[in-house]
Amino acid sequence: MEIFDPKSLQQLYKPASDSNGEDNGQITIIGGSHLFHGAPLLSLKAASRVVDMVFFTSPEPSIGDVASALKSQLSSFIWVPVEEVEHYINKSDAVLIGPGFMRFKSENVDHGLRDKECDEACQQSKRLTEELLQQFPDKKWVIDAGSLQTMDPGLIPKNAVLTPNTKEFTHLFGDNITPWEAAKKYECTVVLKGKITKVCSPTQCVEVHGGNAGLTKGGTGDVQAGLTAALLAKNEPFLAASVASYLVKKAADQLFEKMGTMYNADDLASQIPIVFSASTAVK
Repeated sequence: MEIFDPKSLQQLYKPASDSNGEDNGQITIIGGSHLFHGAPLLSLKAASRVVDMVFFTSPEPSIGDVASALKSQLSSFIWVPVEEVEHYINKSDAVLIGPGFMRFKSENVDHGLRDKECDEACQQSKRLTEELLQQFPDKKWVIDAGSLQTMDPGLIPKNAVLTPNTKEFTHLFGDNITPWEAAKKYECTVVLKGKITKVCSPTQCVEVHGGNAGLTKGGTGDVQAGLTAALLAKNEPFLAASVASYLVKKAADQLFEKMGTMYNADDLASQIPIVFSASTAVK
């Protein structure tokens, strides 16, 4: 398997100097729950540095209050009611679904039961995910976290990007399949996150090296999902997924040089634009 070449960043879409609003991408982020309200906000923070606009919604009403509070720090998004999300999906170039969705209504559920039961929280995540994927099969989707943990793999849209960790990959696809085999079978791009991240489309795979133990912290995967969706808005899936994986690991390595593993997902989201700018500068 080839190792990701940072020169690939030069293939990314570059905003024109005479760009108008909406020329450089719009995305919708759908996620969050009463347990995990911060997850989609981390995705939003990463994505809003790349695209012209982020539309954000959640099936959890209280997240609207959190989003309103966030407006005092980050103004480059629009909160939309979940019952209006179809309109914003229609006008978006890419859609991220799943960060912060719940697999269970409580974290107290016995781990031995997690692959055998699907309670009301799981059913809500599954229902919303699958309804929207079926309603908009031709959209450019990034599927993450709670959506990956609850959906039927047979409903993966063609050309979608999936961003599972090892447990999510196994839960969705089973034990006896590789990322490349899964990508070919379901005609999607699979990003299997880990010490060495494997990014596979139906036709090619790369390994993305780097990163450190700080990336085990909660929220770093949400940052990666948001960045992936933002890059997907104006780039093809394999390029968007592999570049996002590289930028996250590179940003983590730069943070490690300054503070070891004493950084969090917010630090990571703030470091990515610095890495992105340096990596895409004309040499």
